[in-house]
Amino acid sequence: MAKKYEGHAVGIDLGTSYSCVAIWQGNRAEIIHNEQGNRTTPSFVAFTDTQRLVGDAAKNQAASNPSNTIFDAKRLIGRKYTDAVIQNDLELWPFKVIAGTDDKPFVVVNYKGEEKHLAAEEISSMILSKMREIAEAFLGSTHSLRLHFHILSRSLCWILRLKERFLRFLFAILSAQINSSSNPP
Repeated sequence: MAKKYEGHAVGIDLGTSYSCVAIWQGNRAEIIHNEQGNRTTPSFVAFTDTQRLVGDAAKNQAASNPSNTIFDAKRLIGRKYTDAVIQNDLELWPFKVIAGTDDKPFVVVNYKGEEKHLAAEEISSMILSKMREIAEAFLGSTHSLRLHFHILSRSLCWILRLKERFLRFLFAILSAQINSSSNPP
């Protein structure tokens, strides 16, 4: 039976390979185990003809469904499709990544018989939702986590948009400096 805690802070570590969730209890962070009893959950999302799998279930079927099992999604966040890091990773990934609007990378999957193009932020939000479910199961409550998770999701999206705007601004400044220094008046 799950313990009921109230008023505890919940923290999520969204990792590239593994993610985990912890609560602050007794002046320390206590990492919560998932339904398999593991303290970390693979940052994998898989799509089949009938369902979406996240975590251990997704990783466990990766060999039989490699083109629809996504991992390393965090490596795509804030990068362009033409980024050298992404181009190198494309050779290692069994799933397909394409360039979308503004050279943004999108993962291509077949889900319930349809081709879907998903941004890395969408894949990451699925992993974050799984972490929320793990915390809710441990705490035995969904009420307070829903409110805070919604705020966390909005904050994450806002931060990612801000990061993207900052990078565009930075490159615009650097480009202007390079152009002005290479073309003296």
